[in-house]
Amino acid sequence: MSKSRPLRSTPIDGARDPYTGVDYNLGFHIHSYDLDLDYNAGPNHLNATAVLAIENYRELKTLTVDLASSLRVSRVTLTGHGQASTQPELLEIRRYRHSGNKLHVTFVNELPADLVFDLTVKYSGNPRPLRSPWGEVGWEETDEGALVAGQPNGAPSWFPCDDTPDEKARYRTRITTHRDVTAVATGDLVSEKASGVKITREFVVDYPMSTYLAAVYIGPFTHEDLRPATVGRKEVPVGAWLPSGTPEAKQVRERFHHDFRAQSEMVEAYSQMFGAYPFPAYEVVVTSEEMEIPLEAQAMSMFGCNHADGNGTWERLIAHELSHQWFGNSVGLVEWRDIWLNEGFACYAEWLWFEHSQQIPAAHHAWVHYRKLLQKPQDLLLADPGTADMFDDRVYKRGALTVHALRMMLGDKAFFPLVERWTTEHKMGLVETRDLENLVASVLVEHRLCASAEEASERTSAFFDAWLRAYELPDFPLPSPDVQTNGSAEAAPLNLTDADFAALPAGTSVDDE
Repeated sequence: MSKSRPLRSTPIDGARDPYTGVDYNLGFHIHSYDLDLDYNAGPNHLNATAVLAIENYRELKTLTVDLASSLRVSRVTLTGHGQASTQPELLEIRRYRHSGNKLHVTFVNELPADLVFDLTVKYSGNPRPLRSPWGEVGWEETDEGALVAGQPNGAPSWFPCDDTPDEKARYRTRITTHRDVTAVATGDLVSEKASGVKITREFVVDYPMSTYLAAVYIGPFTHEDLRPATVGRKEVPVGAWLPSGTPEAKQVRERFHHDFRAQSEMVEAYSQMFGAYPFPAYEVVVTSEEMEIPLEAQAMSMFGCNHADGNGTWERLIAHELSHQWFGNSVGLVEWRDIWLNEGFACYAEWLWFEHSQQIPAAHHAWVHYRKLLQKPQDLLLADPGTADMFDDRVYKRGALTVHALRMMLGDKAFFPLVERWTTEHKMGLVETRDLENLVASVLVEHRLCASAEEASERTSAFFDAWLRAYELPDFPLPSPDVQTNGSAEAAPLNLTDADFAALPAGTSVDDE
């Protein structure tokens, strides 16, 4: 069972996610989802059955899950396992109600704690995105099929779930479509069966995944195997789902092979920096339509055709989305307020990629974005940016600068082992900022950068207070005098010019500690 925030194990009915504004579904965990989807792309119509494997950790009179009100529920049943299978009266349903994007199931008798049972929901309708403070999220009909943009709370637009990042589960998804389109979903493709004009494809995610990372893409795709990435003694399959069937699609594929030619090398480079790639494979989906931004999913990323322009314009985004497989997908969040842990590390991963591939020190990008941040309002707390600023570019760039500052404080000999410990110790798990703070304090002592645990704790607190819990941007991070780093300003005098250093803000110079 995955770690959950204390609030979720406390019976406070009506408690609400402060970021999404959605009421928590209290009292149970969902261990797996079995989704059977029959989708007709023409009228954008979905017939579906979802089976949720549930264990309740407290007594329940009513159970709620998230499901868009635009979908119509036709049947709800419960099937017990263990004790519940021998006492079917425990799982008798008095009624169910579907409104306000919630499915409420009321039991005849209060359920005792620690029962294991399946909740089966049959539903249908025309799936559409959900409104959110960040625009529409979730299932989106396209000219040729559909796609899912689930972050942060769009999963209920297409299946019943407990849509919060700290509730990870396993998935089995079967998608039936007309044979003229291809359905792609998160997970390994384990079967493909044709029947008449329809085809059913089954995907399995056999490791914990947050609901917002579950995705479906439907359209005229064809699959291509790219060069597998060598990670240690293993080969990680790398593939791409690309548009097919039109002259324009052929052009997209040609541009893709130019712009994504380093995809496998990125997997290898990041595996050396962050620890072994955490999933069995990595897939990229490129649509025949333009997209404003790429979309991340577990072991998969989706790009618009505009992100393969043949000029390598979006190389940083290719690196960014891949790095989320470590930061955000494997190492997940307990709460959205800590989103800087996802986006700060992913943004810094962009800079590390160019440090690796083009020998441009991360300090170059750090300095460029530091100067830009100085020109923007300094009214955001990285530790808790709030709903309106959750996806603000300052979260990404100040988050990346925080990671860079951490590297400058620790030096490469301590920084990269810390990152690998972070991704390894919390693999497929959940984290909060305090988990990183505790790890940093430990590393300071282990690498003899602090003489005592007390000194390390004080230094760590001062660091994170300045970067996360204060509005004002700290001085530009330069290497500590007692550490070595390859990504520092001193390692790149040709990239950070004298003019750059002359423009350093007051109180900061190249001689600062």
